[in-house]
Amino acid sequence: MIEYIRGILDELTPTQATLEAHGVGYLLNISLNTYTALQGKSEARLFVYESIREDAWTLFGFATKQERELFLMLISVSGVGGNTARTMLSSFSAPELATLIMEGNERMLKTVKGLGAKTAQRIIVELRDKVVSLGLEATSPAGDSAAPAVQNSEIYNEACEALKMLGFPPAPVAKTVKSILKDEPSAPVEKVIKLALKML
Repeated sequence: MIEYIRGILDELTPTQATLEAHGVGYLLNISLNTYTALQGKSEARLFVYESIREDAWTLFGFATKQERELFLMLISVSGVGGNTARTMLSSFSAPELATLIMEGNERMLKTVKGLGAKTAQRIIVELRDKVVSLGLEATSPAGDSAAPAVQNSEIYNEACEALKMLGFPPAPVAKTVKSILKDEPSAPVEKVIKLALKML
């Protein structure tokens, strides 16, 4: 079992990070929160979860142990796979998500793509007491802190690419991202993606 990988941050997108350690490049699927934590870094340490199936071996990377613990709790619930858990951790920060579960906020959980009412209810029932053990400070979802603005077209392309990788069809993605950037032209890519996740 890989506990963590520390190395050179070779490539970084809102959904994936490539860490080079001892000449080996590891491709890790990451959440938007981990992407934000890694921005501007040349080296990084990511805590790892290995998803091993007959047809695929996938690595998920997390900036903190708490985010990984919450991810593991989420995928222990029937109907929640790795990509759904990652989308949940991209839509909300770990403290926000833990708070929603503890408060039984099914309405907000259902705003996550691919999460129906029954699965949201299961998450609340099965994890409400468990998330308390993470020791995350209660936080309600609010506005996102702004990162330095980048060129608008670059943000548009990066946001569209990330959303397509998360399973959204290209046409609605393009329309939604354009609409967000029209209203908030200086929004950083992680904010654009978070807003799009709530709208798509």
